[in-house]
Amino acid sequence: MEELNEDFQKSLSVDADTINIKEELFKYLRFWKWFALCSLIAVSIVYVYLRYATPIYQASTSILIKDNQKSGVSDELKAVADLGIVGTGSANNTDNEIQIIKSRKIVGRVVDSLQLNISYYSEGTIKTSEVYNNRPIKIEFLQKTATFEAIDTSFVISVLNNENLEFKSLLEKEITKAVKFDEIITIPNLGVFKILNLQKDSFKAQEFKVIFKSRNKVIDTYRAKINIIPVDKNSSVLDLSLTDPIKLKAEEILNELVRQYNLDAISDKSVISLKTKDFIEERLNSIGSELGTIQDDFKDYKTKYGISGLSEEGAIALEEMSVNNNKIAQLKTQISLVNSIENEINNPLSDGNEVLPANLGFEDGITSSSIMAYNDLILQKNKLETIAGDRNPTIIALNRQISIYKNNLNSNLNNIKSSLQIQLEKLTIESNKVKTKISNIPLIERGMIDIERERLIYAELYSYLLRKKEETAISLAITVPNAKIIDYAYSNGSPISPKGRILYLAAILIGLIIPFAIIYLRNLLDTKIHSRKDVEEFTSIPFMGDIPHSENNKKIVIDKDSRTSSAEAFRLIRTNLGFMLPKKDDDIGKTIFITSTTSGEGKSFVSINLAAALSLANKKVLLLGLDLRAPKITEYLEIPERKGITNFITNNEIRIDDIKFSIPEIKDLDIISSGVIPPNPAELLMGDKVSEMFTEVKSQYDYIIVDTAPINLVTDTLLVAKYADMVLYITRANYLDKRMLAVADNLYREKKLPKMAIILNDTDMERGYGYGYGYGYGYGVGYLEQTKKPWYKRIFS
Repeated sequence: MEELNEDFQKSLSVDADTINIKEELFKYLRFWKWFALCSLIAVSIVYVYLRYATPIYQASTSILIKDNQKSGVSDELKAVADLGIVGTGSANNTDNEIQIIKSRKIVGRVVDSLQLNISYYSEGTIKTSEVYNNRPIKIEFLQKTATFEAIDTSFVISVLNNENLEFKSLLEKEITKAVKFDEIITIPNLGVFKILNLQKDSFKAQEFKVIFKSRNKVIDTYRAKINIIPVDKNSSVLDLSLTDPIKLKAEEILNELVRQYNLDAISDKSVISLKTKDFIEERLNSIGSELGTIQDDFKDYKTKYGISGLSEEGAIALEEMSVNNNKIAQLKTQISLVNSIENEINNPLSDGNEVLPANLGFEDGITSSSIMAYNDLILQKNKLETIAGDRNPTIIALNRQISIYKNNLNSNLNNIKSSLQIQLEKLTIESNKVKTKISNIPLIERGMIDIERERLIYAELYSYLLRKKEETAISLAITVPNAKIIDYAYSNGSPISPKGRILYLAAILIGLIIPFAIIYLRNLLDTKIHSRKDVEEFTSIPFMGDIPHSENNKKIVIDKDSRTSSAEAFRLIRTNLGFMLPKKDDDIGKTIFITSTTSGEGKSFVSINLAAALSLANKKVLLLGLDLRAPKITEYLEIPERKGITNFITNNEIRIDDIKFSIPEIKDLDIISSGVIPPNPAELLMGDKVSEMFTEVKSQYDYIIVDTAPINLVTDTLLVAKYADMVLYITRANYLDKRMLAVADNLYREKKLPKMAIILNDTDMERGYGYGYGYGYGYGVGYLEQTKKPWYKRIFS
């Protein structure tokens, strides 16, 4: 017998570890309406959201960052390379260029160019949408205040017709003005502007909202929205992308961003040429003025003395002097350039970020190349300072290189100046010899030669500077941008957000997950008994049957004509009793105790109806109320309290027949109630009168159904358990904690109660999982409709 029990326990543990997929599905499929409802609600929310949400589009463009250092002289610059105005340039670091493109300076120029800090919105019946392309109105500022870029405000413009409109400014405490198109409007904190009519045909009555945003906020917004990534780690091609509710706006912003970046790069590259141009123009103005004065003096001198030309001897002397003067002029020009460059380098007012004039025609190639290298370093430093601080290692290294180049340039220029002065001294000696020859020429002709000599010197210098000016102008004209546009900004017209299919799929999933999670948590936290499976999982007590919940709330659910599921359950239990009760040779009645773990589990209900079921089988049945502490039978049957077992035990004059009674609802059933509640029920149950009572009633009845006290609360049932042939342990579904089944299981294992069997009361027959009985087979259409299986059970059965 013990081996059988061990095998039975092993089979229970194996079953407990096995997952029944069908059963798990039924736990959730029985709530299919909630799944459908939640999914429908989620899909409806997504539909409404998509109906009114603003779609977001993405535009993208591709550019190639040119590496000037690697590429050398480009094809378009080779035609002017021999002029010495094209340098090799500096290398462009892709990461640095990305930061420059997204810098506040570049993005700020885009904001200013496209007026992104001013937005126009059309007031619709459902939602307000921005109007960007084909906007019917535009605000044109004639004058802006100093606080214009820092103000956040808005206007409401109501267009009445093609000429008239109403203007309301929040800065003016919502005062509405009647104005006309092109009428000048003054707002103190913004400036002076007018509203233009861009839609020339007739205007329908419409309302627009114009929002002014702080320039800094707009710059920060677009800096965050602009995404720039290299195509490859080793590639100089950059992909620029931007998301915006208006695809045309996103395209124009990207195109303008690339344009402003190129303009900034061209500006950086033109700094040297502009510096040189300014320097040359300053010298030209000075020399031109001197040359004009000399020419006027020459003309006046010839007029005064009536000289038309020089003699042959004077012409020869002048030619010889002209050659010497030309060489002297070139040397003086070189010395002047050296002094100018030295002044630029050592200018105390300079902040060290100024480039030097280049392409000035130094005969020393080392000095020219050093100046170009020095300027490249200055340009790199100025560019890097926009995206890095003073303590950046690269800037520190550049400052060190610039200092070295500056010292080298000073040294080179001093050497050049010394060399030029030596050459100048030699030419001066030669010039003095020529002057000695000229001194023998007549005085008037000698004066003319002096003026002509001076005129030739300035004319040569002026011609030289004019040539350099043209070369510098060519350098400015051929400056190429940093970025080559591979693809202009383009948006395919499909919104990237919100994505309808993904949202609908997510809505369905959420609609399924929410009820699933709720049901799962409820089941996880639910410790109540619900089905036969729960009982068999926690106990090894034989299962007698389950009793469905009674829908009609009747006290007695079984009679001769009753065909409900509850009545059939009691008939099935009655049949099972015949198999489980011990066989006896004598005619002594069988005593069946009804007990439970705690009160409220339906002991009295089961006792009365089981007694009624047995009486319907033409058996003599006695219902005995032995719960002396909380008698329920008379209360349950709604009859007045009367004498009972307590009276029988305490009064020797009272006989069993004196306390019996019956009810008309159940024929052939005798009932003995508990009687008055005694102060010492346990002691009464230990007396001989109890044994005398059971001996007498067993000889008179076929079945004695005993309604006893809850076994977990009091000891009464255990005191009289020796009189029982069988104990039916009642457990109520959806009421008793599963952990309390350990009480019944311990009683069964320790054999404190004879022939224990368990009954599950008040089960929910609509639950789609666990074990159960299909009560109602063949009992009419109405009942079949009531107990018809759900569609999911029919599918999976």
